[in-house]
Amino acid sequence: MDKTNRFLASLNYFSVFFAPFLLPIAIYFIVDQLEVKSHAKKALVSHIIPFLSLIGVVMVLFFSAGADSSQEGIFLSFIFGFLFVGLINLIVGIWNIVKGIQLLIRD
Repeated sequence: MDKTNRFLASLNYFSVFFAPFLLPIAIYFIVDQLEVKSHAKKALVSHIIPFLSLIGVVMVLFFSAGADSSQEGIFLSFIFGFLFVGLINLIVGIWNIVKGIQLLIRD
């Protein structure tokens, strides 16, 4: 893979900070190189994971509010949900940075 394609592949991962969905989709359809397309798909999946975790936490909060009417239970669900989503976002962010740097320094 030449330098331009390596840069585009790494840019897919770094785009989590500035264009999480748009850039990997655009690169997937514009670039013809299969390895860049593969990295675009992986980056897109890694950008979707935090939003899915957020949707899951919102659903848990919704159902816990309906099942448990105590404020303490709802508050604990909110705190644990917030920590869970934060941890997922941190892990995905670090993974994207590592993958982007690996592609840039690869020979």
